[in-house]
Formats: sequence, C-alpha cells, structure tokens
Amino acid sequence: MNRKDQVTALLKSIETGESAPIAVINPEKYIQHNLAAADGLAGFGALLAQLPSHSAKVNTVRVLEDGEYVFAHTDYDFFGPKIGFDVFRFEEGRIVEHWDNLQEKPASANPSGHTMTDGPVPPSATAGTAENKALVRQFVDDILVNGRLEKLAGYFDGDRYIQHNPQIGDGLSGLGAALEGMAKQGLTMKYDTIHRVLGEGDFVLVMSEGSFGGKPTSFYDLFRVENGKIAEHWDTIETIPARSEWKNDNGKF
Repeated sequence: MNRKDQVTALLKSIETGESAPIAVINPEKYIQHNLAAADGLAGFGALLAQLPSHSAKVNTVRVLEDGEYVFAHTDYDFFGPKIGFDVFRFEEGRIVEHWDNLQEKPASANPSGHTMTDGPVPPSATAGTAENKALVRQFVDDILVNGRLEKLAGYFDGDRYIQHNPQIGDGLSGLGAALEGMAKQGLTMKYDTIHRVLGEGDFVLVMSEGSFGGKPTSFYDLFRVENGKIAEHWDTIETIPARSEWKNDNGKF
C-alpha cells in the first residue's frame, strides 16, 4: 500500500473503528499539532474515545504527496460537520508528525454554487510542481502577507478564478466584493507568517499563521495553478486556542 492509500485508510478508520490502519503511525514518535489532542499515539486514541459511538463520517476527497509529506482534504463529521486538511510527515515508512486545520462545514454552497471540496481531484502537470509552489508562495507573500494589491491581477487569468471559500464568489470581482463586505463589518484578515508550502503537480497547499477578526488564526489555502496563473482556491480557517487550552506543547505549526 502506498503512502497516499495508507493516509486515506488511517483517516477512514476514524469512521470505521478499524485498528489495522493505525499501524502506519510510529508508536514511539508521533508529534501532534492538533492542539485539542495530547501528544503521541495515546493522545490520538484519547481524542477518538471522546467521539459519540458511530458518529464519525470521513470522506477524503483529495490526497497529495510532496517528499516526506502526505496531505489530505477531507469532508468530516467529527464532533459535527467539518472540512479539514490533514498533513502527515513520514519517516522510514511510518507517520511521525501530524498537523491539521478544521472549519465548520456550511449548510449551503457559496455565492457561486461551489462547496468547500468540489472541483478537480487528481493532480496534473506533475513536472510543474516546483514552479507552481514558487508562484503560490510569491502570491501569498505579496498579496496576503504584505498587501501588495497592485500585483493582484497579475496572478490571475482575468476574472477566471474558481472560489470554494464558503463566503466568497468566483473571480477577482467576487474576492473584491467579499473584502469590501468584511471591511464594512470591521473584520480584518491578516496573514503574518508562511510556515509551509507543499505541492503535487498543479495543487499547492500553503500553511500560514495570522489573525482574523483580531483572533490568532491558522490559514490553510489550497490552490490549483493552470498555465502559470492561479485558477482555483479552497481553504479552511481555524482560530488558534489560547495557550492555556493546549493539550500538547508542540504548537499549531
């Protein structure tokens, strides 16, 4: 079984209760960055034990791989309906580290009729991974971290931009309308630090830290690149809990 299949099976075991897929986790070393779970394999087990019996549902939509990392995009019912990204780091064939970012799943589609997970699934153009990662990193640094909005249009093919954020419509016009609406509500969104950029083919995941509405926030943004331009975007936004609430000392990133 390859690593993508191992990760898919591991996530599905949250629903099925199967124990065999958990063997992919190194029991001697499992560094946990989900701050609601204690460190190690025991912490993972304790979190699952809190789930009401047969309540979990897991539908992993995309699984991508970049070197020692495998990252998944999943539609969950996990203490309620959620959309999540999970990132696993492998070492000598076993999982030794895990990050994730979860957001409540909305009841309806976004203004353009897209859900948080629909759209293309398998990666294509695998030869362009490095170039696509560089492009997306530069976009996040220019636009989201440093606010160089004069460069915004250069990253897109006109108004052709498919958006899966539940609050925002397609195109640069949809993005502009959403930002304007947030400003009227006094909601500020600020990216401060890019922690990790992972990619396979035309898909690139960026793990960033900043603030939303004044609260410390973790941003996971998945982009699809087409012909050197950003063509599609999915994301999850999660508030980082206060330090006093952390169940481990590894931090969100």
